[in-house]
Amino acid sequence: MARMSAAERRPALIEAGLRVIAREGIAGASTRAIVAEAGMKLASFHYAFESRDAFLDELIATVVAREASAVLPVDEVEGDLRSVLEAGLLRYVDHLRADPQHEQAMLELTQYALRAPDRHPLAVAQYARYAELAEQALEIAAERTGTTWRTPVAQAAAVLVAFTDGITMTWLVHRDDAVAVATARAAADALARMADPR
Repeated sequence: MARMSAAERRPALIEAGLRVIAREGIAGASTRAIVAEAGMKLASFHYAFESRDAFLDELIATVVAREASAVLPVDEVEGDLRSVLEAGLLRYVDHLRADPQHEQAMLELTQYALRAPDRHPLAVAQYARYAELAEQALEIAAERTGTTWRTPVAQAAAVLVAFTDGITMTWLVHRDDAVAVATARAAADALARMADPR
């Protein structure tokens, strides 16, 4: 492989890590397996990341950032709050269908983090990022549609995260697009009832 800077190696290793975790689970995602998947030498990993935990933290941040682009309200969508929320959730379904291995890897990381007390903060950080993203999406949607959250927005965001978790797991198991779309629409209905017009 041609000489690469740490900045260039990091995204290549992240992508390789996602593929390995989705395919082999976290137990199979050793640094050796990740560099082999990336076509790099082991020293490349330690050149780019100070530790495996630092690598996993950046991997989570990378996937959450991609989800942000999938679910945050876009200017092209007009209408009431329910319509804007539904459009965002349907974009999430499209994102899931286009890149299921990333979501599978994230679920694997959550389970890995929950199995041991010393790794639990990794799961907490992962879901804190999801909550921030959900809250941001809901605040933008309310501002754009002239509505006010009757339920505290942090609580509505927790409901949104629970819905997307359910959509993700159910779709990964069954690969049923129609069910995912129906669930997204039901989620938009439920969330819209937590707000009032200004």
